[in-house]
Amino acid sequence: MTIKKFEEIIAWQKAQNLAVDVYSHFRDSKDFGFRDQICRAVVSISNNIAEGFDRKTDADFSRFLYISFSSCSEVKSMIYLSERLGYINSKVKTELIFKSDEVQKLISGFIKSLKPPINKTIKTNRLTD
Repeated sequence: MTIKKFEEIIAWQKAQNLAVDVYSHFRDSKDFGFRDQICRAVVSISNNIAEGFDRKTDADFSRFLYISFSSCSEVKSMIYLSERLGYINSKVKTELIFKSDEVQKLISGFIKSLKPPINKTIKTNRLTD
């Protein structure tokens, strides 16, 4: 199946859903710095997938997917911290981490699909193992 537009990418769709969830859980937070940072990071996930998709080469797209993956890690870190700070409860944390992990797995799979086969003696990136 050939993907013709970024809106067809499941990782993008799930990242958008994650962003809506994060926004809904933190919209009333009075910790404006925290709220703004987690919201910027979660939006960055789908935005980098979209921007990378419209690049001319698989290498460029892959680079943007790695950035997206890293933004997802940032969101996860902030989710853990938000529970420790009492901003969300354990159930919400577990739900958001599950959704973040799902997005990261999809991104990782996409990165693998873009990479050319490599020599087995070369150490592969930990994100795509």
